[in-house]
Amino acid sequence: MDVFSSPFTLGILGGGQLGKMLLTETRKWDIRTKVMDPSAEAPCRIACNEFVQGDLLDFDTVLAFGKDVDVLTIEIENVNVAALETLEEKGKKVFPSAKTLKTIQNKGVQKTFYEENGIPTSPFTRFESSSEIEKAYKEGNLSFPFVWKSARFGYDGQGVKVLRSQEDIVALPDVECLIEQFVDFVTELAVIVARNPSGEMVTYPVVEMEFHPEANQVEYVICPARIPLEIAEKARETALLVAQKMQHVGLLAVEMFLTKTNDILVNEVAPRPHNSGHYSIEASYTNQFEQHLRAVLDMPLGNTDSKLAGVMVNLVGAEGHTGDVRYEHMEEVLRMPGVTPHLYGKKQTRPFRKMGHVTIVDLDMQKARTIAQEVKEKIKVVSR
Repeated sequence: MDVFSSPFTLGILGGGQLGKMLLTETRKWDIRTKVMDPSAEAPCRIACNEFVQGDLLDFDTVLAFGKDVDVLTIEIENVNVAALETLEEKGKKVFPSAKTLKTIQNKGVQKTFYEENGIPTSPFTRFESSSEIEKAYKEGNLSFPFVWKSARFGYDGQGVKVLRSQEDIVALPDVECLIEQFVDFVTELAVIVARNPSGEMVTYPVVEMEFHPEANQVEYVICPARIPLEIAEKARETALLVAQKMQHVGLLAVEMFLTKTNDILVNEVAPRPHNSGHYSIEASYTNQFEQHLRAVLDMPLGNTDSKLAGVMVNLVGAEGHTGDVRYEHMEEVLRMPGVTPHLYGKKQTRPFRKMGHVTIVDLDMQKARTIAQEVKEKIKVVSR
């Protein structure tokens, strides 16, 4: 496939920060791109060859967009799958496939997939609506605490709640959902798998994720994870199993729990570049965005080893601030060794909105983590 400096066009559904960082790699290799996003202010609009404003969930809009590209990929999974199925039937290359996206888009279907394919995950029950949960509780079939998840459209901690009382059930939105057994875990891990259409697969090192206690958002990603080698190998093998069973093409970020009994349980997956892989831009031989390109274009996959220890800090909007964004103390952070800020180009901030990230690299992991803490405490994402 002649993709370099040619009329070949890579289509990308979604124009957010993941797409923007992916476009850094397409421009490096002179690959023509066409991007669609519902927002006229999407971060991708400044870096692609052609930008289309359109509804990612509308059948006709996605179908028309896909007809004009050679390979179609995504940077967000909430897209119209029926349109992708039609494009595939017409011979269009779509990665990840419509079948994979259909499995992943609905968290209940996703959990059932794990159960049916022997992939370790926490016990769960699916419900057509949240009102059924209260009925199950009154019948004595549930005990607190447990985790409630909306089946559709959850993202960055949205659509996930830990329920501890009957009052928590009453407050739930009445949507298709599932509940999971509360997992008493030691830490949350993630492994990014890359797989191309030829079946070649590689994994990145296991990373460790530290979460904000209130927003249920990742605050820090630490690579490599501070876990024993045998646990890391178990996590990588589990991630490879998920990608293989799904026959996934592209990047697949597999999020997992490490339990107190050293079991690995798959929480959920994302079929695209992922927040847990941002550290790779500075710390890896092949960053996750280049790797996604290599995978969907059926190229040889790149070296996933790290050059240095890496810690990623998410920059999110401060509580109490909504409006035009301003970044405080950026110059102080730029004086720190091994520190690289990435701003996503979003002009408006709001509490806990992802506005950017900062990567810290060092030969010494503990030193990188210490600097990351300083960065987190210094940079403030506020409104003007």
